Amino acid sequence: MKKLMLILLSVSISFCAYSQEKESKSKKNDVPTLVKDAFKKEFPQVKRVEWGIENNLYEAEFTLNGGEASANYNKEGVRKEFEIEVKPETLPDGVLKYIKANYPGFKVTETAKITDDKNVITFEAEITKGGKSSDILFDKDGKFLLKK
Repeated sequence: MKKLMLILLSVSISFCAYSQEKESKSKKNDVPTLVKDAFKKEFPQVKRVEWGIENNLYEAEFTLNGGEASANYNKEGVRKEFEIEVKPETLPDGVLKYIKANYPGFKVTETAKITDDKNVITFEAEITKGGKSSDILFDKDGKFLLKK
């Protein structure tokens, strides 16, 4: 009897998890035409894009000039943020020095340039140590802003 209850419980949990995943994916695929059109106009050269939702914005993930990129749009099709992967050596002076001085033993695993809808540029560095990672943001001049 206990085995039967465990089996039924396992099946129920699996079904619920599958339903939630399916619902989440279907919501991500419901991208408004305004958003898709704005993306196509801004990035006509991009042939493959994956859509998702990030911070209540529609996020397009794609490859641009050989690097990973993403663009986030509101429901009216206005781009709110553009992020593109950059090489660590292209970060502003001081970023890597700051990380080395303040996070010894951490490895820089990803770096990106972020431009918001007001053309404010920030840089993001993902650092990792012992299986844990954090993102650190810097302004356009390489000054530390915050750690997330």
